[in-house]
Amino acid sequence: MKIVKKIAIVLLVVLVGMQFYRPEKNISEGDYVTAFETETQPPAEVKKILKTACYDCHSANTVYPWYNNLAPVSYWLADHIEEGKEHLNFSDWANYDAEKKDHKLEELIEEVEEGKMPLKEYTWTHADAKLSEEQINVLVAWAKETRANY
Repeated sequence: MKIVKKIAIVLLVVLVGMQFYRPEKNISEGDYVTAFETETQPPAEVKKILKTACYDCHSANTVYPWYNNLAPVSYWLADHIEEGKEHLNFSDWANYDAEKKDHKLEELIEEVEEGKMPLKEYTWTHADAKLSEEQINVLVAWAKETRANY
């Protein structure tokens, strides 16, 4: 029983300590997706979909929920955002060459059509990010049309 108590105390100390050492937040000032939106010209409906379902994890700016202030959730969210930006970062669009842009749009189409994006973990707490069939069709049609430019 003593060992369980010691482990519990150590875990409590670690959790409390984690509250003071938080991961860096993904926050950007200004127009962090301007280059992407200027080049790809998404219609208003697509912009809305991208803003509610994509930009939090795939751009230089995240709107954080209140529970991000609690460790270990803050670390988990930071990891998801970092991984999301590794796959596609709308804020870095200007630095992609035409071939990479085409490939990123192809991946967007594939992930959305297969229901892999947005992540289920994200839509659990962001109900408005869960895409309807109509939203999926609108987003995919726009991405296919935009891909033709590359």
